[in-house]
Amino acid sequence: MKAKFKMLLAAVATTAVISTAPARAEFKLENPPKIAMILLAQKNDGGWSQALDEARQKLEKDMGITIPVIENVPENATAIRPAVELLIQRGTNVIIGSAFGYSDTFKELAEKYPKVAFLNPAGTTNGANLESFYGRTYESQYLCGMAAAGASKTGKLGFVAANPFGLVNWTVNAYAMGARQVNPNATVTVVYTGAWNDPVKERAAAQALIEQGIDVVGQHVDTAAVQIVAQEKGVYGTGHHRDLSEFAPKATQCSSVWVWDRFLGPEIKKLSTGWTPSEYGAFIAMKDGGTDIKCCGDAVPKEVADKITAARQEIIDGKRQVYAGPLKDREGKERVAAGQVLSDGDLWKMDWFVDGVISQK
Repeated sequence: MKAKFKMLLAAVATTAVISTAPARAEFKLENPPKIAMILLAQKNDGGWSQALDEARQKLEKDMGITIPVIENVPENATAIRPAVELLIQRGTNVIIGSAFGYSDTFKELAEKYPKVAFLNPAGTTNGANLESFYGRTYESQYLCGMAAAGASKTGKLGFVAANPFGLVNWTVNAYAMGARQVNPNATVTVVYTGAWNDPVKERAAAQALIEQGIDVVGQHVDTAAVQIVAQEKGVYGTGHHRDLSEFAPKATQCSSVWVWDRFLGPEIKKLSTGWTPSEYGAFIAMKDGGTDIKCCGDAVPKEVADKITAARQEIIDGKRQVYAGPLKDREGKERVAAGQVLSDGDLWKMDWFVDGVISQK
């Protein structure tokens, strides 16, 4: 995901949903699904794009088909349109995108090619044959926060984040709330880099946090730089997008991982039997294939790992809501009343922090 994604906050804060669209009729492919994927970056980028490509590979195996992929398609119409139209000319009738910046062009193409289905993670546009989708990452980051507190000896946790947008702030707050389930006195110091993918800034932020005495560093940025720094400095960390123990096996104790195939597989099957894209886009919970966790490393005590396993199942079963009330922000203002759950609209425009979060620029 690129810096242009910052426009998402304004869009969802205004509408309180991912997108708006009129009610639509059921869509059905005329022929068996012939799927292709278009990636924003290279498929082995180690983060966002690779997570999507790994889902593509799992779908190929599960469905017994080949799914072509086009890499390094930037977020502009002059690059997106010819790539999509070439695939359609070759008989592709299901296009899977990979970026917020594809939203408008996918909307135009979906209207131009009404017999083709379009699916776009992190998108904001929807239609009769187009669905954008994103995951409730706060669920998996809550669990990683529990792991972080379990691995920490000081209770001083850090978090390297991209931009102070709702979809990032909800991971920071959830991380802190999960940590405090294990250590009620834990704190999370968050530093924003201002970029989704900038390993130089991520490295500098991680180093600065560790110099403050923080002994576990979480992240919502694209590269593995934070985890690599943690391993170099002899502390621990938790990853984002994929299992980042691949890059820092000693440091990484938990990762929030995308499991897109769990969502896309059932969604693609609907295309042949009757599919009605969500009016506002799909906002996917862990139980439906948004994110999950890869946990836990050796530094997480068994009793904490067991609590994480139990909490994960409660989230999947709907017995635990991360943003259930009563919940106040760090200034003492009530954000969620007792017996209530924070609305999706309020999640997307979250600009506040819970107690225990220390924010730094």
